[in-house]
Amino acid sequence: MKRILLATVAIAALGSASALAADLPQRPAYKAPMVVPPPALTWTGCYIGGNIGGAFGHARATDNTTGAEVSGNGSGFAGGGQIGCDYQFSGGFVIGFRNMFDWTSNKKSGTFPANAFGGTSAVANFNNQWFDTLTGRVGYAVMPAWLLYFQGGGAWAHTSTDITVGGIQFGQTSNTRTGWTVGGGVEWMFAPHWSAFLEGNYMDFGSKSGSVTTGGFVFPVSTKATETTVLVGINYRFF
Repeated sequence: MKRILLATVAIAALGSASALAADLPQRPAYKAPMVVPPPALTWTGCYIGGNIGGAFGHARATDNTTGAEVSGNGSGFAGGGQIGCDYQFSGGFVIGFRNMFDWTSNKKSGTFPANAFGGTSAVANFNNQWFDTLTGRVGYAVMPAWLLYFQGGGAWAHTSTDITVGGIQFGQTSNTRTGWTVGGGVEWMFAPHWSAFLEGNYMDFGSKSGSVTTGGFVFPVSTKATETTVLVGINYRFF
């Protein structure tokens, strides 16, 4: 009899426990936090930045009366800023435009042959103060953060040529030249909104005319200038 009573009490207790467990709130199912993927890298947008590097120039002056010429190769510092915009198509192709203005300390000099300017010793000193380029560019993102590009367009520079005859300055041409430029480089987007680039450019500013007066004679002179630059720079991009 006792056994039957104990069994009955145990069954009743188990039933009560089951009912109490059924009334308890259920533990919520675990859900992993949502991970938002970072935005895809794009070159679309405008930017502003600065650059620094070297300028390597070649200049030539000609005594148009005798045909005597002098030329010089020089190098100097270049540095300034740039502003531009890019647009990236699906597939990685990028087009854009940029304006760059740099100051330069590029100077060079040379001595004319003995037959120039009536046989008097003459020296030409060439100087390039600044250059400005407005270019369009076409590139391809070989990797999302790396862009290879080619560019070309118009170029302007302020150059001067001082001609000294017998130790006395007799002539100077100083003007803003108009020419053209081509170049290319690589750009790396190393952080959101920030990119760095390395590029090389060639500029040709054509020929300009002037004159030197010495010994009562006027000698027509023409000058020609070209410039090559190697630059590194950084851009802040507005997306």
